[in-house]
Amino acid sequence: MTDRLSTLVNSCLLPAYGGAVPTDWLKHALDDGLAGIVLFGANLGLLDGRVREVVTDPLRAHRPDLIVALDEEGGDITRAEYHRGSNYPGALALGVVDDVELTERVGSAVAADLIEAGVSVNLAPCLDICPGPELPVFGTRSFGPDPSRVAAHARAFVTGVQRHGVAATAKHFPGLGATRVDSHFTLPTVGASEAELRARDLAPFAAAVEAGVQAVMTGHVMVPSVDEAPATFSRRFVTDVLRGELGFDGVVISDSLDMESARGPLGFGGAAVRAWAAGVDLMVIGPQDGEELCAEIRESARRAVAEGVLSLARLEEAAERVARLRAATAAPVPPESDLSGTGLAAARRALAVRGAPPLPAPRFVVEARPEPTISCGTVPWGLTGALDRLGGLAGSLAVPPGTAADALPIP
Repeated sequence: MTDRLSTLVNSCLLPAYGGAVPTDWLKHALDDGLAGIVLFGANLGLLDGRVREVVTDPLRAHRPDLIVALDEEGGDITRAEYHRGSNYPGALALGVVDDVELTERVGSAVAADLIEAGVSVNLAPCLDICPGPELPVFGTRSFGPDPSRVAAHARAFVTGVQRHGVAATAKHFPGLGATRVDSHFTLPTVGASEAELRARDLAPFAAAVEAGVQAVMTGHVMVPSVDEAPATFSRRFVTDVLRGELGFDGVVISDSLDMESARGPLGFGGAAVRAWAAGVDLMVIGPQDGEELCAEIRESARRAVAEGVLSLARLEEAAERVARLRAATAAPVPPESDLSGTGLAAARRALAVRGAPPLPAPRFVVEARPEPTISCGTVPWGLTGALDRLGGLAGSLAVPPGTAADALPIP
């Protein structure tokens, strides 16, 4: 691969890396034009608030305008607070409160935390509409089942995040909420007609575009009524609908190519080439370390350009958009006001208490343990560790509904 083509491909890649400290290959790749990095909980969990010191500042010595991205939705999806849980309620709670000013403040508070850590792109909000409880894929990550409400909160969250120079990312276009399977493991299908999809799923993305969202993430999903190709590989969705009809001119980001629904039989390189050809600009690769995967993608791009499958002009267009995003997020401005209590205030608003709950015993322990779900996977946080540290938890126990007969008194 020529140096120019290698640099061009690098400028459209957003890989992860293993461990807490960035590896040498990543620094060399940044020197050769790599767009930036995507961070996961495994990178940040042991840094104890030293993300800027250990990760982002040293990497910016190699590329001052690099993109540092992560998923910070609030609620069940957090990277910066992976081992203790988010300080902010998730989308469903904000949708239930239905106060767009509150949602905007939460977006601003999240942005303030990201700026402190040196993060420039938030891979949020999640704009997938969850039509009902029988469709559990997005659960608490969705603002709710009503398109107009989700659209209103999309505008608010995007506005709050981007007010301070951090880019928001509307995901997962064209909408994964009406699916029943996890795209990490298999390719989901939305059976809606094109008219249903436009009326329900596309409305929040249109609202985010109107609000000036700087990035949109594609979902690995099939919508046969619109195109037989998955959305990430669909020129119909990415170029015709998102860009042509909705008027989006920012960066289109792929959902992670590590997901089985994306790479499948194509491999990472084949998936990246198809996505670029469809109009996607920036490829997310993670959570596994991206050194060999980036090399595979560069080689696939070289062959695709040589064979005429992928045009150099398409890569140049993608690289130009990514460069604009880097420039727009290179110098975020922290909010002047103190937003540190925003998450707690929002969480209290989301609580609905109807009278004092009766206590069936003088003292008993309730252990709240988060279980893995299709929506969120396994999370390492909960109340168990905190109760243990306080000396108030002597072990797990099961309390039958309506009784505290097996409850363990607090010592």
